[in-house]
Amino acid sequence: MSTSDQYIYQSGFGNHFSSEALPGALPVGQNTPQVCPYGLYAEQLSGTAFTVARSSNQRTWFYRIRPSVMHRPFEPYNKESHMVGTFDTRTTEPTPTQIRWLPFDIPNTEHVDFIDGLHTIGGAGDAALKSGLAVHIYAATASMNKRAFSSSDGDFLIVPQQGRLDITTEFGPLIVAPNEIAVIQRGMRFSVALPDGPSRGYMLEVFESHFELPDLGPIGANGLANPRDFKTPTAKYEHTNDKWHIVNKYQGELFVAAQDHSPYDVVAWHGNYAPYKYDLANFAVINSVSFDHVDPSIFTVLTCKSAHPGTAVADFVIFPPRFEVQQHTFRPPYFHRNCMSEFMGLIRGEYEAKQGGFLPGGASLHSMMTPHGPDSQTVERATKRDLLPGRVADNTQSFMFESMFQLRLTKWAIENQQRDHDYYKAWQSIPVTFNPNQI
Repeated sequence: MSTSDQYIYQSGFGNHFSSEALPGALPVGQNTPQVCPYGLYAEQLSGTAFTVARSSNQRTWFYRIRPSVMHRPFEPYNKESHMVGTFDTRTTEPTPTQIRWLPFDIPNTEHVDFIDGLHTIGGAGDAALKSGLAVHIYAATASMNKRAFSSSDGDFLIVPQQGRLDITTEFGPLIVAPNEIAVIQRGMRFSVALPDGPSRGYMLEVFESHFELPDLGPIGANGLANPRDFKTPTAKYEHTNDKWHIVNKYQGELFVAAQDHSPYDVVAWHGNYAPYKYDLANFAVINSVSFDHVDPSIFTVLTCKSAHPGTAVADFVIFPPRFEVQQHTFRPPYFHRNCMSEFMGLIRGEYEAKQGGFLPGGASLHSMMTPHGPDSQTVERATKRDLLPGRVADNTQSFMFESMFQLRLTKWAIENQQRDHDYYKAWQSIPVTFNPNQI
C-alpha cells in the first residue's frame, strides 16, 4: 500500500486486490449474498470470458450503491467525434511514407474535455471483431464535468505529455503525471480532470487481449518494469443524485446515456481486473556493456500478445535515460526496415536519434518495411565521437507503440497542419563514405 496526498494505491501487477471504503463492505466467503453489507448491490465486471483458463481469467466484483444498469437508453453522441474503430478504405488511408508530426495543437477554446479532445491517428483491424488496435492523441483544455467515459472496444494505455491527469474511476482515483502511464481496461468507466490546465498526450487502444509484463527469458527474475512498481487505486465512493452522462465508445463510435446518480458509487471491490498506473522512472534498464546497439525490445514495459508466440498486437517500449559504454560501435539506433509498425512519441527532451524536428507532443510513424534510422546530424556525430562511457537520454523520455499490424491513417492525421512534409530531408544529406580502395 502506498499513499500520495489523497491518493492511496495498492502495489503489484495482476494481483487479486481487495479494497473497501467502509469497513466490512466486502462480503465474507461469497460474492453475491442475498443482501450485501450496507445494502449494497453486487455487480461483476468481466475482463475475459468465463471459461478462460484460471491463469488468464480476469474479473472484478463491485459492491455499489446502485447497479450501473440504472441509466436511460444510449443514443448517438451529439458532438462531432474524431475517433475510428474500423480501419478500412472508408475511414482511413494507407501510406508507406515516413511521417512526422510537429506537436499536435491544443485547442484554443476553454471547453474541450478529454472525450472531445480525442483524435484517432490510425490503426488496424476492427473493434467489432476484437482484432487490431488504434493510436489516438488527446488535447484538452477542460475537466470532464458530470461525464464518464468507457470503451467497449478495448484497453486504453494513456501517456500524458503535458499536464497531469486526475482520473476518477469506479475503483478509486489515480493521479497520472507526464513520465507516468495509466492503463484503463475495456468497460471501465472513468472521468478526467486537468489540475494543471490544458493537457496533451497519447493513447494506445488494443482491441484484443490485455497488456501484460513481457517475459524476461535469460534476463532472469528481475528487471525492466518490476511488478511491485505498478499501482492500483483503492475504493472511494460518491453518493449523489445529480445528473450524469455516460459516454461509451462502441465499434469506434460514441454513444451517450443519461442517469441520475454518480457512476462512482462503488463502496468496495475485489478482483484482478483493475486500472493501474506506472512511473517510467522506475524502469530497470538492460543494455549492452560490450559492443553493438541491441534491439529495442529490451526496453519493453508492457506487451499485448497475439496468437503468434513472440509477436505482439502492440508493445509499449520506452527509451529511458541510461549509460552507454559499447566499444567499436555505432551507438545510436541502427538503420532499420522492420516487419512491425513503429509509432513514436516524445514526452520530454530530445530523442537520441533525431537532432531537432521530433519534438515533445509530436509523433512519427515508420510503417512496416519502410526504411528509417538516425538523421544526418546524428550519423555524423556518432561516426566521429570518442567512444567514452557516458550517459544518453538524460532529461528525455521517448516511447514507441510497436505493432505486428500495418497501420492505416485517418484523414485527420494525414491532412493535419502539424504534419512535417519535409521529414524525408532528415536523411538526404547522409554522406557517402564508401571507398573500394580502403577497408
